[in-house]
Amino acid sequence: MQGFTYSVDLVLVVDATGSMSGIIERVKASALSFQSDLQAMMKEKNKFIDQLRVRLVVYRDFYADAPEDSLRTSPFYTLPDETEAFAAFVGEIKANGGGDEPETALEALASAMRSPWASGAARRRQVIVVWTDASAHPLEKDSGRKPSGYPEDAPASFDALTDLWEGQECMDQYAKRMVVFAPDAYAWTDIANHWENTAHYVSKAGAGLADRDYKSILDGISESI
Repeated sequence: MQGFTYSVDLVLVVDATGSMSGIIERVKASALSFQSDLQAMMKEKNKFIDQLRVRLVVYRDFYADAPEDSLRTSPFYTLPDETEAFAAFVGEIKANGGGDEPETALEALASAMRSPWASGAARRRQVIVVWTDASAHPLEKDSGRKPSGYPEDAPASFDALTDLWEGQECMDQYAKRMVVFAPDAYAWTDIANHWENTAHYVSKAGAGLADRDYKSILDGISESI
């Protein structure tokens, strides 16, 4: 096999508020074929994956929704062996809630960074993909009086979140990548402009990523690996 072969851990950070119903339904419909679809896209770029693990971090808004609805995470699923379990988790995602935008997206992003990443592979990638059509609440919002159920380990500020990304505490500096499908809004523009190893695909705010179809998302992921 020619080209480059990678061991990939992929964490999908998904905004599951009401306006995202279109893209969520598309992803749910494609869950069973996700691994083969991504492999096909990678092959077009002369890249290959010998191990793929996928995890989901699904979020809404701690300031508008119940704690159990505001942040939900899955384990890593090894694909294709655990495709049905992955598809079952994806199938349970319902697009609702969120109140008015923005959402508590940065808390979800911190959770993604702290994923139980695999180690040991010589050529590996740790990839976080964010899908949202909304801006993010500042982590500094309501400091000292956070909503019930708010994550106790959430970074206290954007600077602290930046330190989490740039440091070695959670992710391998040589393996980490981030792909963001989000509006030109806080904090996505700041991340794209200042964080290393990030790619920002700008979408229209409030449009549910209607201008970013499933194929373009796969393309963005494969480009990052």
